[in-house]
Amino acid sequence: MPPIFPETVLRTDRLLLRPFTAADVEETRAACSDELTQQWLPLPRPYTTEDAAAWCTGVSHHLRTSGDGIHFAVADTDSGRLLGTVGLKKTDWPARVSEVGYWAAPWARGRGVMPEATRTVGAWLLGGQGFQRLQLFAATGNTASQRVAEKAGFQKEGVLRNAGYVHSGRVDLLVFSLVPDDLAGN
Repeated sequence: MPPIFPETVLRTDRLLLRPFTAADVEETRAACSDELTQQWLPLPRPYTTEDAAAWCTGVSHHLRTSGDGIHFAVADTDSGRLLGTVGLKKTDWPARVSEVGYWAAPWARGRGVMPEATRTVGAWLLGGQGFQRLQLFAATGNTASQRVAEKAGFQKEGVLRNAGYVHSGRVDLLVFSLVPDDLAGN
């Protein structure tokens, strides 16, 4: 049995990072059907209620129990409304390295939600979980995702040519990283 992350809930003053539930299905469907989300993520097209239900009640939980990573629904602490997701994937347990990915619901964009959520997960992973590196990949054309990485404290390392794919075809990816030394003093 591979190692797995413990079931975890993380909090900031305004965000609650928690497991997905069936109550998130409709907002997940709406967010993942958004044109901008679809532009940068190779999600099913169209993104149906069935796709959202499978993610919220099955796939996101299986990714944790399989050892791949852990995925959080990012919710507003006051209203409980789903604002997006942030999750770890492709976890290399022996090397203590994981990759972070995220999307923001259209109604949450431009409010600093994703940098805050991504930084929170990074601090949890590199702090309490003892990991040594968190990687983040963003398409060279996805400037919003690059801004999230930079605002969350990640360092840009370089370009991986032709390394990603989206609905329109192959894309170059910028690679960013966060390591324990980046968190020192914060």
